[in-house]
Amino acid sequence: MSLEKMETLEVRVRGLVELVRELKEANASLEAQLTLAQEELLQREDYGRELEEERGNIRSRIEKVLEQLDNMDTSEAGLQEAVHD
Repeated sequence: MSLEKMETLEVRVRGLVELVRELKEANASLEAQLTLAQEELLQREDYGRELEEERGNIRSRIEKVLEQLDNMDTSEAGLQEAVHD
């Protein structure tokens, strides 16, 4: 093999080594971004579950208050009928 071909091959190998290094760095960066995105997604899912639970609690409380108001109206109506009779 001639010296010129050997130098050309050496340049190509160095270029490939550099490309592999850059690709490894890019891969590591992307893996870090993916990990952060997955952690953020889990946090948002937890927050969403908390909001759903809170919404359910609020709904229950509102339903209880409405039921109490209905019972008050029914009681008042019964009292008014008793007074008018």
